[in-house]
Amino acid sequence: MTQQLKFKGTALFDGQKILSGDKVLILSEDGTIMDIVSADLAGEGVQEEDGILSPGFVNTHCHLELSHMKGIIPEGTGLPAFLTQVMEKRGQQDDAAIKTAEEAMWESGISAVGDICNGTATLTSKQHSPIYYHSFVETMGFVPVAAQSRLDYSLSVLEQFRRLNGDMHSCSVVPHAPYSVSKALFSLLSVIPDNTPISIHNQETAAENQLYADKTGAFLDFYQHFGMDASAFVPTGGTSLPAWLPYFKHLPVILVHNTFSTKEDVVFTKQHAPDAYWCLCPQANLYIEKRLPDISLLRSEGCAITLGTDSLASNHQLSIWEEIQAIRGHYPEIPLEEILQWATLNGAKALGISARYGSFEKGKQPGVIVITDKGSRRIY
Repeated sequence: MTQQLKFKGTALFDGQKILSGDKVLILSEDGTIMDIVSADLAGEGVQEEDGILSPGFVNTHCHLELSHMKGIIPEGTGLPAFLTQVMEKRGQQDDAAIKTAEEAMWESGISAVGDICNGTATLTSKQHSPIYYHSFVETMGFVPVAAQSRLDYSLSVLEQFRRLNGDMHSCSVVPHAPYSVSKALFSLLSVIPDNTPISIHNQETAAENQLYADKTGAFLDFYQHFGMDASAFVPTGGTSLPAWLPYFKHLPVILVHNTFSTKEDVVFTKQHAPDAYWCLCPQANLYIEKRLPDISLLRSEGCAITLGTDSLASNHQLSIWEEIQAIRGHYPEIPLEEILQWATLNGAKALGISARYGSFEKGKQPGVIVITDKGSRRIY
């Protein structure tokens, strides 16, 4: 008979709600959820924890490959200046920094990650990781004539990630951001078969919307600094989102950051991309732009929200619990139960892995964490 493991906390969040009363979580040795029962029916051998039991967190946006850049870029520079420093200072990969960051994510309770990749720096780490990864191989290129060559390079990187064995990894090739991807490249990306989900940095800075409105602002200086020819870009007279979203209207899309998204952007997305998820990385937004997205707007419009950590170049740690705490500090009216769902089940749905992760349902293996006033930690 398979040995049963039993855990009881001060409360239990099942992925959707915090259950009332004394509940015990029962799982098998391999972490498969078997049942949730009342404490008086659990029998002996219950391990008690002083905190809320929760499924493992899902981090839907991370840049693990930038783990060696912690503390290098000062806070509050604004996104164009931040990007300039990332491009100029990122240097060579650091396997030790990647391993340290990954171990910290695992121990803090992150079970699955949507990870942005511009190369193969994280390939070795992912081969033997207990974390589930979806590698978003990022492509960028603002000059239309270079679209095919830029995509070809990204597809060559994607092919290497596809060779990872087992059921703990998946991948897709995705656009970086509206200010770094030409219409030609968006068009090429849109017809790649079986390429899902899509992830994109969306409206992280006012300069992005300004570029699309009238082709002015800080990104013109950014292009000039790096010798990029922006002459082919034609402004649309509106915000950036309507210019690219229709390319992916039939696919699950994760919109990341959304710091300057408007109600009109949200309504447009609901109409044209019903499978869209809005990923919040609050601590990175505060680090770079000193501003948060309009979370009240996203909630009032019924948006599906997920959470991410961004990178150690733009954050002090890769902890979903710290992202939750940042949101609660600015939006204390949002119930913890709701934010926990963003951090678990919603994230799993966004990455297409909710059959295994995100909730305490029979047959799943989401991992088990405990949340206390001191933070979050994995217990299984």
